[in-house]
Amino acid sequence: MPTILIAADSESLFDEIRSVVQEPGTTVRWVRAGADVRRSMDADPADLAIVDMQIGAMGGIAVALDLRLEADAGRLERRPVLLVLDRRPDVFLARRSEADGWILKPLDPIRLRRAVAALLAGKTWHDTSFLPDPVAVPVD
Repeated sequence: MPTILIAADSESLFDEIRSVVQEPGTTVRWVRAGADVRRSMDADPADLAIVDMQIGAMGGIAVALDLRLEADAGRLERRPVLLVLDRRPDVFLARRSEADGWILKPLDPIRLRRAVAALLAGKTWHDTSFLPDPVAVPVD
């Protein structure tokens, strides 16, 4: 029975994510500010944190870095972080933040379910929808 923490200041984004990840036996919690993620994880560790890139004064990258630094210092148990990114160039920042996974908006239920399942299983999830479509180039 996993617990998922969603960090988003947009109620519509929270509702969109919750509607996909909430299943029987799954507990979903919500924080509206990035600064509240560490406090929430410290008080009652979630099995997965899903963090919006554009959340208030402490965005998703800062949250992911904060959780990693606290885990590396031994003050917090390491838990997977899934970043919800707004655009393709944000993937560079997601990689640098040591996030376990990222997914690009617009969200769709299939990709989101796959990402959550992979992270809860201890794997990583890197959304490839940001990659350009391959183009065949004829050889002369």
